Amino acid sequence: MDISIADIALVIGAGILAGFINTLAGSGSAITIPLLVFMGLPAGVANATNRVSVVLQSGMGTWTFAQQGRINWPLAWKISIPAVAGALLGAQIAVDLNEQAMSIAIGAMLVLVFFIVIMRPKRWLVAADDTEPELKWWLYPVFFLMGVYGGFIQAGAGIFWLAALVLGAGFDLINANGIKNWLSFFYNIFAVALFIWNDQVNWTWGLLLAAGAMTGAWLAARFATKEWAQVWVYRLLLVVIVISASRMFLRLL
Repeated sequence: MDISIADIALVIGAGILAGFINTLAGSGSAITIPLLVFMGLPAGVANATNRVSVVLQSGMGTWTFAQQGRINWPLAWKISIPAVAGALLGAQIAVDLNEQAMSIAIGAMLVLVFFIVIMRPKRWLVAADDTEPELKWWLYPVFFLMGVYGGFIQAGAGIFWLAALVLGAGFDLINANGIKNWLSFFYNIFAVALFIWNDQVNWTWGLLLAAGAMTGAWLAARFATKEWAQVWVYRLLLVVIVISASRMFLRLL
């Protein structure tokens, strides 16, 4: 596959945008997965390659939150067990899907994420300051299913994790974000290992995308308090999702 300077710039630029979006809102993979498909990667390989970026970016996020003491490690490890189990199942499902089925799954995911983003879940993801986090028994199967989704595609998983951790377990949004980054880092390590075993990772695109995403996450940390940045990233995300979903379904015609 011939790679031009323009292609490299486009992938790194998309990584920066996705890293920025993931830090401020989430669903950055709704940009990067379709882009990798449009760059010529099979849908399954694009999904797997995107995880290299997710692991490195969320690893940086985990380190940042941990440095600030924003991760409840005893609870984080308890949540990790069902999440990893689910992610391995989800990644295996992704490996076994044929090209057309994966394209349909990605297109459907984009539509789902579009409506989730429109609802602006951050408006209601607010926990009481005096709430003590508690992992109720029914949350464990929820964590498992969310791990399945994250292992399968990942895009939009961060929003689901925030909803479960804040509304279900009672974390405040900042600490929930810390655990969300840890989970995304930890269970995607196992998902990536499974994708590598099945030879579905394109390391050239994966590392270029990761370089951009880590840069985007760093930039977002500097602009996170600026309202104009969040507003325009939100609007751009909606436009990109609509275009990407349309192109994914048109490929099937």
